[in-house]
Amino acid sequence: MWPSFSLNRPLAWMGLAALMAMAWLPFASLRMAALAIVIVGMVDCWRQVRREHRRRQLSEEALKLSEDGVVITDDHNRIVAVNPAFTQITGYTHDEVRGLDSSALSAGRHDKAFYDRYWQTLHATGRWEGEIWNQRKHGDQFPEWLRVQSCPDKRGRVSHYVGLFTDISRHKAREQDLRRIGFEDPLTGLPNRRRLHDMLTSRLQRLRAGEGLDLALIDIDGFKAVNDGLGVDNGDRLLARFGQRLAAFVAGGVVGRLGGDEFMVIRTTTFDDHEKWVTSLREHMSEPFELNGNSLRLGLTIGSCRAPEDGSDSGILFQRLESALYSAKRHGRNHDRRFRPSLEVEGDRQLALVNELRRALAQGGQLELFYQTQHRLADGALVGMEALLRWRHPEQGMISPADFIPLAERHGLMTALGNWVIERAVAQQASWRASGMPRVPIWVNISALQLIQGDLESRLAAALAQHKVPATMLGLELTESVLLDERAGDISPRLEALRNQGHQIAIDDFGTGYSSMAYLKRLPVDKLKLDRAFIQALPDDRADAAIVVAVLAMARGLHLEVVAEGVETQAQCDFLIEHGCPLTQGFLFARPEPVASIEARYLNASQPIN
Repeated sequence: MWPSFSLNRPLAWMGLAALMAMAWLPFASLRMAALAIVIVGMVDCWRQVRREHRRRQLSEEALKLSEDGVVITDDHNRIVAVNPAFTQITGYTHDEVRGLDSSALSAGRHDKAFYDRYWQTLHATGRWEGEIWNQRKHGDQFPEWLRVQSCPDKRGRVSHYVGLFTDISRHKAREQDLRRIGFEDPLTGLPNRRRLHDMLTSRLQRLRAGEGLDLALIDIDGFKAVNDGLGVDNGDRLLARFGQRLAAFVAGGVVGRLGGDEFMVIRTTTFDDHEKWVTSLREHMSEPFELNGNSLRLGLTIGSCRAPEDGSDSGILFQRLESALYSAKRHGRNHDRRFRPSLEVEGDRQLALVNELRRALAQGGQLELFYQTQHRLADGALVGMEALLRWRHPEQGMISPADFIPLAERHGLMTALGNWVIERAVAQQASWRASGMPRVPIWVNISALQLIQGDLESRLAAALAQHKVPATMLGLELTESVLLDERAGDISPRLEALRNQGHQIAIDDFGTGYSSMAYLKRLPVDKLKLDRAFIQALPDDRADAAIVVAVLAMARGLHLEVVAEGVETQAQCDFLIEHGCPLTQGFLFARPEPVASIEARYLNASQPIN
């Protein structure tokens, strides 16, 4: 960075030669000329000295600005100089440490072997770098990252050592925080799933003869309703109190939170009283919680198992706990179920099906779309098609969506399936537009997870742009539960944006979920699909007839079209026409069919969009 300081300069040597020659020169004029050369040489030397002095000043100023501490020691490791950052970090001033051995600042955490390796490396390579603990003036110890460089003189012998160090105590604190976050639930302070795995493994390894582990996985029933009624903050406080009470009940045991409203309990015991223990656990945790003047009794669903009878590996025990809990949920809430081998057989079957579904998504060829046409009731004209996902397994044949869709939701595959459906439906629409099929919109079902993850809009836009299909030719169907799923946030602006781009929006299975006039008024919706449950008994069932007539009247008032699902008889069709239902989708007109069957019926037909 700086030019090296040197007096080996022509003017300096000329001045020195002129000074020596002045006494021998015969004429005054020559001596004056020699004097001038001497003066010029002296000025040049003076400028060099000033430049070196300024360079040293700038170097010192640069060291003052450094946030890293700098310490310079002599060849006996005695401190010669330090910078202001050294004082700021350690608390020692230059005068307090000058002449001290730098080891006087050591925190005493390192043994003799550590310092032997330190000096050995420094002498061998001239450099050492690593973490070391020192002590501040007020006595507190701190970690620093130290870099030391030896400085040899012209003869090659080490004359000084320069050390540059950074206080990494904050970095260490962040590491500890991250380590704590990695193993601790932030809301309750209880061990999280990862930490519970480690603790369960440790307890399994330390089991003595005659000891066993009781394990319970607890799910709070209907906790979403608590959040809705009392607010998220109060819900969080309730979870924290639930964890505290649970920890008090199993003092000496392990209590952790797996996430959401699921807690896990591990108890080491010599008693064979598993069922009795689970019952007492339920009774204790079902006592009311007082929260902001409200007395809350919680329903609990519990899955349990025991080690080593039900397994001696933490991963297997976790799986068996979850199998027991899912079984308890399927058979109704607010009770408990202990693991039994038949549950694992069922779980293995489902796991195998999930793996097959992942393979089908990755490799392609097994999944396909069937299409069920939608018609105008008045004249039977084709007005649209709904894309329905089907899975044609190479060994098991056609697998019902009722079997694999719930598994996809549980194991995080719904987004991938939904994206696959969008891509294939848009590609099929492009193919049909080019081949002369009737130009009617294709409707696809949108899951809650596609909305929650936030990339639905980009997926739709990319597929439409790639295949050059207008947005008006792809309708979106959402169930009432999706529209009201709080995880997706306020979806009204997003649906409005999609509709502005040209997509039509329909509510599927209307009447079977959380039907609310408020959201029909607020949300940008174009169609209602009246669920088949209200159509099957028409026209004889008076209650269903009254519901259908009321929905049709309401839809007319809100300027919404209604598609009646599940129309299978002419009597149902006549009733709907009589009461003003415009559209239908059902077996009376068409069943869900593969692409080839649809094309055989409609290719080259010319039916307008209505």
